[in-house]
Amino acid sequence: MPPLSPYRRLFRLPGARAFTAGNLIARLPMGMFSVSAVVMIAGTRGSYALAGAVTATGLAATAVIAPWTARLVDRYGQARVALPATVIAVLGSLALLLCVRHDAPDWTLFAAYAATATTPNTGGMSRARWAHLLAGDAKALHTANSFEQAADELCFMLGPVLAAFLCGALFPEAGTLAGAVLLLTGMLLFTSRRATEPPVRERIPAKAPLRSPGMPPLLAVCLAMGGIFGSTEVVTLAFADARGHGAAAGAVLALQAAGSCAAGLLYGAAKPAGPAAARLSWCVAAMGVLLTLPLLAAALTGSLPLLAGALLVAGMATAPTMVTTMTLVQERTPEGRLNEGMTLAVTGLLGGIAGGSALGGWTAEHVSATAGYGVPVTAAALALALSLTVASNRFTRTRTTH
Repeated sequence: MPPLSPYRRLFRLPGARAFTAGNLIARLPMGMFSVSAVVMIAGTRGSYALAGAVTATGLAATAVIAPWTARLVDRYGQARVALPATVIAVLGSLALLLCVRHDAPDWTLFAAYAATATTPNTGGMSRARWAHLLAGDAKALHTANSFEQAADELCFMLGPVLAAFLCGALFPEAGTLAGAVLLLTGMLLFTSRRATEPPVRERIPAKAPLRSPGMPPLLAVCLAMGGIFGSTEVVTLAFADARGHGAAAGAVLALQAAGSCAAGLLYGAAKPAGPAAARLSWCVAAMGVLLTLPLLAAALTGSLPLLAGALLVAGMATAPTMVTTMTLVQERTPEGRLNEGMTLAVTGLLGGIAGGSALGGWTAEHVSATAGYGVPVTAAALALALSLTVASNRFTRTRTTH
């Protein structure tokens, strides 16, 4: 049987291709908005500090608002909540564009970009649909989660490249405008596929996902893994810029995402061995070991091509780790609150990315970019210690979606 036959079986399900197409269109802008905002603001206002502060404010607002948006999605349904929330986010993006173009006061940029925090967790909603369609089929759900993680990597690989191209080839606001159009178009297509939408439960469990047994240490793992991603990105940008190849940094980071995407598809075609809680520590350990490769490449050779190859290999542990993490989140989230549970995991990742970016940037500036690669290795060691706590937690639960 061909290695990727599980994916063909997955997309034979009625409606699967249609909602996936809409979700991918809506998800691509997630890799575009921050890059587009930085290029647009820095290019017109001449301040990377302002651009960074605006995008950081949006990240902080997302961390606060996203779980509430997800809770409303669980309570009232994807179509009734996600589409209006997307409209608000799109209006925020357009407001940011107009404020930048018409030289509005700086505070308006913060307010406009904060409005984009209502953007629904498109990946979480897609995973919730798979959980509904594949209830009781753990192997098929593993394949679906692997596909979704590969899709995440693909979007975050192509999104920044597309945004940079549009802003450079057309005009500074082109990336933000294109991202807003794609987000609204994709969400319209996704939410129109009502047949695959999980049914709204008459009674939502009172227990919040954050209070579910085993969830707090799992979210702590997400926070540490976010530190890996945030620090690696900033340190790689600094490393490439220090060697006069700043323009190549995007391609180098894209290779890391490509390695993760390929590994995610292969992992989805394989049969996972043992419970997810036991697999998590092994996946995180593999990530930690492979992250030493970029550190060694930077320290021993200083070669950007060799660093790119090391990041390609290091990225191969990312998708399996994230797939296993999201599987555990699904298992430990109360029925009827799956979007909220997965959004909490994403919020943890975002918080870690923000902290990792700050620490990685400080290390690269005050010590060296090469030393900065020690930050993701340290974050991986912390994630491993936390994952052992997850593995030692004997809480198990069979989740059934009606």
